[in-house]
Amino acid sequence: MPPIRLALLAVFAVLLGFQDRALAAPAHPADYPLRVHVYQARWQKHPNGEVDGEGRANLFEQGQARAFDYTFTCSELFRASMGWETYPARWRRKDGELEMQIPVAGKPGESRECLLKVVMKKDAAYYKRNGQLNEEPSSVFKSWMEKHNYDPEHGKNQPTGLPAEAEGNSKKD
Repeated sequence: MPPIRLALLAVFAVLLGFQDRALAAPAHPADYPLRVHVYQARWQKHPNGEVDGEGRANLFEQGQARAFDYTFTCSELFRASMGWETYPARWRRKDGELEMQIPVAGKPGESRECLLKVVMKKDAAYYKRNGQLNEEPSSVFKSWMEKHNYDPEHGKNQPTGLPAEAEGNSKKD
């Protein structure tokens, strides 16, 4: 093979390697300022690897929790949040589509985008009590957040001062 062809092949291979890394690069946290707490996620995995489903979640935006219902089709499976964990997100279309970052199983630090089509609840937030999903006014949930120093949008990822019997993501007061 002529040397020029070898050089072109080498350059092409290097460029492909950079492209793969760019696609797999972790998202910059500043690009995903919102946080999503998933309460319910029902899904179905298809033979082509795609996953679709529906669920319920809270969006944390501007220090406020807002309930929403969603549908999705993604390349990665995601589950309901464990405890108080949240997923990074950003608006793709305000009050219509959220882009959420989903960690890739078995690949620490790697994530994929998942588009959620959302229906925002008016002045409501979800919470769990005794394993049941409930809804309350956003202002009531905001008061609870302030009382327990909980604001995942600003790095306060674990509420404080909860009763000992509080488990996971359940509100007991």
